[in-house]
Amino acid sequence: MEQIKEITPEEVEKIVGETDEDIVIIDVREDEEVAQGMIEGAKHIPLGEIPEVEEDLDKEKNYILVCRSGRRSMNAALYLHDRGYKVVNMVGGMLEWDGEVVF
Repeated sequence: MEQIKEITPEEVEKIVGETDEDIVIIDVREDEEVAQGMIEGAKHIPLGEIPEVEEDLDKEKNYILVCRSGRRSMNAALYLHDRGYKVVNMVGGMLEWDGEVVF
C-alpha cells in the first residue's frame, strides 16, 4: 500500500497565504466542528459526502485534507488517492493548527 504524504499545519499555514489555484484544502469534519472555525479558503466536505462529490473534484489539482486530529482526513486521503487524486494529509489536524481560522 502506498504511503499517503503528510504535511504539517505549519507548512499548510505557509500555503494558505499563497494564491495557488492548484492547491485545495478540504475540511472533512462535521458541520458542528467546522462551526468552531476553519482554515481560510478551505472547502467543507464532510467525510461521508466525499464519495458523492468526488467526481466534482479536479484530478489535476492537489488536495490537502484536514479534520480534527488527522485520522478521518487520512481515510479521505486514502479513498481519493485510490481513485487517482493527488492528496496529502495534514498531520495532527485542527488540534495542531495555530494559524487563523474563519467562521
